[in-house]
Amino acid sequence: MSGRFEPKEPVTLEPPKNDPITVEELAKANGADGGKCYVAIKGKVYDVTGKPMYQPGGSYHVFAGKDASRALGKTSTKPEDVTPDWQDLEEKEKETLNDWITFFSKRYNVVGVVAGATNME
Repeated sequence: MSGRFEPKEPVTLEPPKNDPITVEELAKANGADGGKCYVAIKGKVYDVTGKPMYQPGGSYHVFAGKDASRALGKTSTKPEDVTPDWQDLEEKEKETLNDWITFFSKRYNVVGVVAGATNME
């Protein structure tokens, strides 16, 4: 299982940070104007800056600056699904969400946690 999530190119990650990031700060990190681009999953904030798919116009830009837990679990890019709420997902969707966490954790630095997040495990 661990092999299927390995990045194609080796990635050197920094130790994860637990710095609090407010929802407002997260929202500003949406990749606009070449700025920082973050995606949160279950309250952990990943730095996806410079990754074209998360930048404005990219296929996953809907996740930028937000906690996309529910959408990732549902494999959805619908804006209405991009919320931090994941606890009521079906078991299969929770497994999918956990797969996304594994995927992100092998590629992107954790730069903090969403301040006051109630969706962490």
